[in-house]
Amino acid sequence: MQQLSEFRMAQKITALVNRYVITAPDGDHVVAFAEQKRMKLKEEVTLWTGEDRSQVLARFKAQSLIDFGATYDVTGADGTPIGSFRKDGKASLLRSTWHLTQGEEPPVTGKERSQGIALARRAVQLADAVLPIPVPIPFVFHFDFAREDGSPVMSVERKWGLRDRYVIRVEDPSLDRRLALCLTVALDALQSR
Repeated sequence: MQQLSEFRMAQKITALVNRYVITAPDGDHVVAFAEQKRMKLKEEVTLWTGEDRSQVLARFKAQSLIDFGATYDVTGADGTPIGSFRKDGKASLLRSTWHLTQGEEPPVTGKERSQGIALARRAVQLADAVLPIPVPIPFVFHFDFAREDGSPVMSVERKWGLRDRYVIRVEDPSLDRRLALCLTVALDALQSR
């Protein structure tokens, strides 16, 4: 896989599945394509090298049935473990927090960049549960991932628009790009759980 430090991801709008196209920064070269079937009991998503789905790039799969703090294992095309990630349910009550591991590398923690936006999103979700809001409010949220010593690893920034679009920047060359891309798909597909 090409060792780019920046990617773009866009969600394609479909009725029964979430589809994601990940490209190089110029938007011309497709790096990965993913589909997520909605309402599965045990979440599993495959990333392919293109929209033709001829070659698997990576997969992520929940270790257990739907769970707010489920751990997702990421494997390569041949099933070789790459790493894992999980949402920290307790920390995510106030600000969404994810943990990422890759082999012997030090652990990585990712948090929403803005505490204010995180709290506003939760207020809208709570209000929507009580009194449904007919129009979704597309909050723009960003995540920054860093090691325990504070060294940056990657960032994921959501862009304004009707479709979900993201910019992924990988700052740590030791981070496997397949793990970074799987995590980005998960941020969109699983974030509201």
